[in-house]
Amino acid sequence: MSVERLLIEVIGWTGAALILVAYLLLSSGRLTGQSRLYQWMNVVGAACFVLNSGWNGAIPSATLNVVWMLIGAVTLWRIARRPA
Repeated sequence: MSVERLLIEVIGWTGAALILVAYLLLSSGRLTGQSRLYQWMNVVGAACFVLNSGWNGAIPSATLNVVWMLIGAVTLWRIARRPA
């Protein structure tokens, strides 16, 4: 396995772990959907999936994760704009 391929695999598994842990924390009540941490975990996890999916030619998966990432980014923007 080449170094590039290994790096792409590590990025993909990191994205999977981030999204799964975010969902676990949400489902267990330790985070809310409006939590910055929850949203950042989803944005970074989705970005990792975009890289992995794009590299592997899985365009539907890459597209889904671009949308997932944008949803998280918009939510983070809305959270930042909330009055304190």
